Amino acid sequence: MSHYMSKYICLCIMVTLSLLSTPMSYATNEVEEVEIGGLLLDNTKSRSGHDFYFQFSQLWRDIPNTQGINAQLIEQIVPMAGTKLSLLLNGRIIYVTYFGRRQSPVKDKVEQAIFILIDAMAETQYNQNSIDMAGSGW
Repeated sequence: MSHYMSKYICLCIMVTLSLLSTPMSYATNEVEEVEIGGLLLDNTKSRSGHDFYFQFSQLWRDIPNTQGINAQLIEQIVPMAGTKLSLLLNGRIIYVTYFGRRQSPVKDKVEQAIFILIDAMAETQYNQNSIDMAGSGW
């Protein structure tokens, strides 16, 4: 038997043993579901926009109960003026700010945006769970 043939047989035995040692839950459809938190999309273009996204994303990670929540930062270039940054929550604009052509601190704007986001998330959650606020409003 050649050297390559013995390596091949060894590899086949290792793969077979690894398959035998895996749990059989996959075969019985008892797969454990993995919950993924909310989705934060970055569509920023400028340095200020990227700084805003970075600081915002650090705070976003700490927000609980974001399952099913989609937040998106969209930055549009405004010629000769700077950029316009919009925060969308599930496709609805909830916050808009502007950045000039010169770089400025974004911490205050990030904190304002995160508070508005939390308020909008709470409002969305209240509207979904409250039977008082049904389609008729009664």
